[in-house]
Amino acid sequence: MSGFAPLFYFLITVLVLREGMAFGIANKPENEPRMGIIGAIIDNSSRIGKEERVAIEMAVDDFHATGNQRLALHIRNSQREDPLQAALAARDLIDGQQVQAILGPHTWEETSLVVKVGSETHTPIVSFAEATPKWATELWPFLVQASRDRLKQMEAIADIVQSWEWHRVTVIYQDRDSLANEVLPHLSYALRQVGAEISHLVALQPFASSSLIEELEKIQKDQCRVFVVHLSVPLAAQLFEKAKEMKMMEKDYVWITTDPITSLVNSFNASSISSMQGIIGVKSYFPESGNQFQDFYHTFCRRFRSEHPEEGNNEPGIFAAQAYDAARAVALASTEGSKGRKLLAKLLRSDFHGLSGRIKFTDQNLAPQHVFQIINVVGRSYRELGYWSDGTRFSKTVGEGAINYPSMKDLGPVVWPGEPWYTPKGWTVPIQATTLRIGVPNGSTFKEYVNVEKDPLGNNLSFTGLAIDLFKATLEELPYHLPYELCPFNGRYDSLVEQIHLHKFDAVVGDVAIVSQRYEHAEFTHPYTEAGLVMIVPVMSKTCNKAWLFMRPFTKPMWVLIGAINVYNGFVVWLIERNHCSELKGSVLNQIGSLIWLSFTTLFSLHGGKLHSNLSRMTMVVWLFMALIITQTYTANLASMLTVQQLEPTITDVDALRQSNAMVGYCKGSFVSAYLREVLGIHNIKEFDSIEEYAEALKSEVIAAAFIEAPLAKIFLRKYCNVFMEAGPTFKVGGFGFVFPRGSPLVPEVTEAMLKVTESGKLRDLENSMLASLKCLDLDAQKDSGDHSLSPNSFWVLFVFTGGTSTTALVVYTFFIHKSVAECKTNWTIMLAAMKKWANPNRRFSRRDSDTNAESPAIAPNASALQAQV
Repeated sequence: MSGFAPLFYFLITVLVLREGMAFGIANKPENEPRMGIIGAIIDNSSRIGKEERVAIEMAVDDFHATGNQRLALHIRNSQREDPLQAALAARDLIDGQQVQAILGPHTWEETSLVVKVGSETHTPIVSFAEATPKWATELWPFLVQASRDRLKQMEAIADIVQSWEWHRVTVIYQDRDSLANEVLPHLSYALRQVGAEISHLVALQPFASSSLIEELEKIQKDQCRVFVVHLSVPLAAQLFEKAKEMKMMEKDYVWITTDPITSLVNSFNASSISSMQGIIGVKSYFPESGNQFQDFYHTFCRRFRSEHPEEGNNEPGIFAAQAYDAARAVALASTEGSKGRKLLAKLLRSDFHGLSGRIKFTDQNLAPQHVFQIINVVGRSYRELGYWSDGTRFSKTVGEGAINYPSMKDLGPVVWPGEPWYTPKGWTVPIQATTLRIGVPNGSTFKEYVNVEKDPLGNNLSFTGLAIDLFKATLEELPYHLPYELCPFNGRYDSLVEQIHLHKFDAVVGDVAIVSQRYEHAEFTHPYTEAGLVMIVPVMSKTCNKAWLFMRPFTKPMWVLIGAINVYNGFVVWLIERNHCSELKGSVLNQIGSLIWLSFTTLFSLHGGKLHSNLSRMTMVVWLFMALIITQTYTANLASMLTVQQLEPTITDVDALRQSNAMVGYCKGSFVSAYLREVLGIHNIKEFDSIEEYAEALKSEVIAAAFIEAPLAKIFLRKYCNVFMEAGPTFKVGGFGFVFPRGSPLVPEVTEAMLKVTESGKLRDLENSMLASLKCLDLDAQKDSGDHSLSPNSFWVLFVFTGGTSTTALVVYTFFIHKSVAECKTNWTIMLAAMKKWANPNRRFSRRDSDTNAESPAIAPNASALQAQV
């Protein structure tokens, strides 16, 4: 028993102390503060982790110094290489240390595992991850994002790219970094908004030197020379050191680093800084002024130097500031033993001005970062070029009074890699491509634009045409020599463009239309011709025989009516005047000839003084008035037909063509066939190989119309200037351009050079020269004057007027002037004899017919006198 006595007393003592402590705690005064317990998970091996640890410890110390409350802090190492270690550390803090909340870790991979552990016990996890997916806070309500979302920096990078007129970038990021899933889409979208795009994505393996060299060799052979680097600090240091060894930190190269690197540039050692000369960086901005920051700055520098003497720089960065603010917010929320939902609610109600800005949570997140600093690494550190703000873009200062600039160029000169003041163009001709292979269509229907011919011996090829001449003139405007080789291609134009995607050609030059489906395989320069698709149809050809052109001013009914009214008016005058004019008497045949002569010569001249009767004079005045108008109208219309070409298409629009289901022609190999079927709904189509086949098919009515691109239609109508014309609307498609691979940096360069050729007038001269060399092949072809013949509808008032006047005179003369019955009979006898003669031309006039007038009784004296008066 004696051996167990000490053990027994020991157990009794422990129990008494435990009960006493429990009694003391239970009877602790209510106003005595309780101790809070918080945990933190950081990476002790990284610069970011070291800054965060010192900052969190400083926040706890400041919390103790401002009141009588106590806060216990337990820190665990995340061992970043294995995210599972962060989850085990969280389990230890929650179960073993009974922490009320956990600060960290810094990466999203670790955070996603830690928050699962915290959610089981309702322990808030205050994350330092650079970005958190939007769905994360909805899935895990105890997750709080304590670092600001920095995805806005992708817009800043895009504006930098636009400022220097670069169009393609290569993004280098760390493999198996889930943050890339958030960063890359934002960067891609921001670049597209400014007319640029990501050329290549390069994923680097950490701590794999061989793969790093291989990837650098690949991008070194590429044309793009603008690189956006989004890596961890250790991997970024490796990258720049290798890039310098491979002479990729020299002239024409551009390096842009994101916030995780740029915010820690001051922590890089001298060797790493020397390999980063000339890079541009985007870093988070926080105000480094005020007493609060100055106190924090001096205390941090002293403690960091003491705890981490191996680090060359002791200044705090954004990561230290945000860790200090987060620890301060958690400390305030954990007082009075708050935990679980109560602590989370108090934490989310935090609202104070911290080192990194206003600390106020919205939907479990801090407000995103909207202001970034633009730096340029020069010498042993960096130069502060200015700032980028969301909405206002670039400025040299921040706050009130800041002047905003649209371009980074306005911030001042930049020291670039290789040559300090030389602005890189952002791309170069690839090393392996000493000569560009240019595809040229060999089967162009219109040889004036592109023509491929063999020499007489069949050994060499010659390439001619407006497209070839323009391409050569464009290359002369480039600030460098671009070697090339023209290669003919036999096949459809869609297949030709696809050869670029298949890496068979580096570009295509010719009469290649710019259409949307071809953008799947290539990219086009700006069009060098007008865009449009037109319908060509034959003109109306109703005046095929010029010998009968004199008949065209009037229609057939008009001619018949003119003849009838002339004969009628002549008869009336003859009837009234025949007894007073010896020239109108004689045999029946003589009187009929006189009547016809009188009918038509009156159209040209008749002296009114020879008429004796007022009735015939009245008839003649109206008749001459009508004759004057008709002859003048005839003369004017005939002159118009002889001097002015008035053309009308045989088909006026596509609807009429579609309804008639007539055959339609198009150029072989062009996009027009698909456009006719899919857009215009025309399926009865036929392709042609040459311009002559087009013309022959239209003339022979094999096809009713031909659809030709607008620039080619000029050539066609120049050659066939009289028998074909455009009809219907111009469809806004096509336009010719040069073709390059998608994202090729040559596209903006060649487009700019082409614009210089256009503005200088060279392109206009080439077009005029091409059109001037063409001769109209149908110069003697009959031009259609159009159907402008005049009908009786245009003159019916005149005809009614003159016909009515003549009829009135005839009625008055016949019925109101007293004549002998014999005279009336004689008149009708003569008319009947004339009609019989016209009906039977072989019939001879009998002596009885010819003497009828002589045998007729004399007119009564009173009737003769009355007739003379009338």
